[in-house]
Amino acid sequence: MGETIKMELRHVSKSFPGVKALDDVSFQLKKGSVHVLCGENGAGKSTLMKVLYGLYHPDAGEIIIDGEKVHIASPADARKYKISMVFQELSFVPDMTLEENLFLGRWHKKNPLKMDWKRIRRETEALLEKEGLDYAPDTMLRNMSVSNIQMLEILKAISFNAEILIMDEPTSSISNQEVEFLIQKIKDLRDRGMSIIYISHKMDEIFRIADEITVLRDGKTITTLDKDETNVDEIIELMVGRKLENQYPKVSIEIGEELLRVEKLAKDNVFEDISFHVRKGEIVGFAGLVGAGRTEVMNTVFGMEKYNSGQIFLNGKQIQVKNIRSAIEQGVTMVTEDRRRFGIIPVRSVLENAALATLKKYFYKGWSHKKKEREEVAEVFGKVRVKAPSMETPIMNLSGGNQQKVILAKWMLCDSGQVIIMDEPTRGIDVGAKKEIYELMNILAESGKGIIMISSELPELIGMCDRIYVMREGKISGCLEERELFTQERIMSFAVS
Repeated sequence: MGETIKMELRHVSKSFPGVKALDDVSFQLKKGSVHVLCGENGAGKSTLMKVLYGLYHPDAGEIIIDGEKVHIASPADARKYKISMVFQELSFVPDMTLEENLFLGRWHKKNPLKMDWKRIRRETEALLEKEGLDYAPDTMLRNMSVSNIQMLEILKAISFNAEILIMDEPTSSISNQEVEFLIQKIKDLRDRGMSIIYISHKMDEIFRIADEITVLRDGKTITTLDKDETNVDEIIELMVGRKLENQYPKVSIEIGEELLRVEKLAKDNVFEDISFHVRKGEIVGFAGLVGAGRTEVMNTVFGMEKYNSGQIFLNGKQIQVKNIRSAIEQGVTMVTEDRRRFGIIPVRSVLENAALATLKKYFYKGWSHKKKEREEVAEVFGKVRVKAPSMETPIMNLSGGNQQKVILAKWMLCDSGQVIIMDEPTRGIDVGAKKEIYELMNILAESGKGIIMISSELPELIGMCDRIYVMREGKISGCLEERELFTQERIMSFAVS
C-alpha cells in the first residue's frame, strides 16, 4: 500500500437548519488504498463525502488533492479532479435504457443536433465486456432489478477513469455473487493505484477490503485505525459510543390465530404455487437468493403487481387485492425494498410522509384537522424514536435509518393495518439503528400484528423470525418451523439445491 497522501479534508464543518452535520472533521486518503468510513446513520459519513463530491459546500474547512488546495463547487468540478461517487440511493431514469443511463450527461454527439448512438453502443458493449457484466445495452432500467441497477451505478462510476472513487453502501442491494465480484473489482482497482473511500455497515465486508478505518460519531472524527490493529467489537463500540449487547432482541410472544393465508398464488414466468400463512404476533421470514421471487410475491400480495391465479385470505375470509389501495383498506401494508422510489416522497416533510396513508382520518366535516394529525404523528414518532430537527424537515434530509422509522410510523398510524410486509427493512442501516428496527418489530408483533420479513442477511432472519420460508426460482423450496433448526447452512441448502 502506498503511503502518499492522495486527498485530505481539513477541519470541515457543515450545518443544516437545526443540526450540525459535520463538526471540525479531518480525513486523509492514501494513494492506492481502501479507506473505510464507519458510523451510525446520521454520523456525517455521506455528508462528508458529498462535500468532497461538490454536492454540499462546507461552512469551513479545506480540500487538498495531490498536495494542492482545491475548490470543488459541483460534481462537474469533482470529475475534473478525477473524483467519482456511487450513491447509496440509486440515481437513474427508469424509462431510459442501460446505455442511455450510462452516458447520461455526457452523450457522444456527431454534431450539436445529432447523437452518435453507434459510438455509445460500441463503448457500452466494450465496458460491459471489460467488467464482465452480461447485460443488454438496450434494456430499459424499469425492467432491471435493484441489484442490477446498483451494479450499473458502480460501472458508471468506474467509467469516468476516476483516481478517487467514493462508494456509499454499494453492496446494500446486490446478491452475494455480485458482492464477491465487487470486492474483487475493488481490490483490482486498488492494485491499479486507485484510492477508494468505502462507506459500509457490513463488518464482514469492511474487514475484507479495508486498509484503514475511520469512525465518525455525531459529526465528529472519533479515530482512524489500521484494519490489522482493530476488530469488529471495537469498531461497533466506537460507532455507537457504548457496548452493543444482544444484537437481535427477539422476545417471546404468544402466537395467536391466523391472520393471512396465501394459497397457490401464481404469476406467469415469475412465481408459481406459492402457499404460506402468518399468524397474529408472528414474525415470518422469507429467505432466498436475489431473483428467487420473494419481492415479486410480496409486491403481489400488496397489490403492486397482478397475479394470474391463487387466493388470498385475511382473517379467514377471501379478499381481492386489486391494487395498493385495496390492500391497505383490507389490512395489508408494506415497507418496500426501494425506499426512495416507493416508500417516501423525498421533497415532502416527515409529517406529510408519516400521515400519507391515513389522510382520511384528518379530513372530516369539510376541514383539515392539522392539530390532531400533528399530535398523533408526534405520538408515534416518540414510540419509534424518529430523530428529525422538526416535523417540517424534508424526509430526504434524514438518515436512512430515520427514513425507515418514518415509514414504519406511517403504517403504525394506519388503523386497518394487520399484516406488515418488510422487504429488506435494514438495508443500508447501521448496527445501532438495526437494533431499533428489530425492537419496533417486537412492539408491532406484541400488538397482534403479523409481520413478513424478507432479508438477504441470514443472521437477522435467524435472530428475529418465528418461522422461515425459503424460495428458489419462483417457488417455495422449504419452510423451517422451529427456531432450534435455524442455521445458515440449512437455509442455503433450500436456496440453492
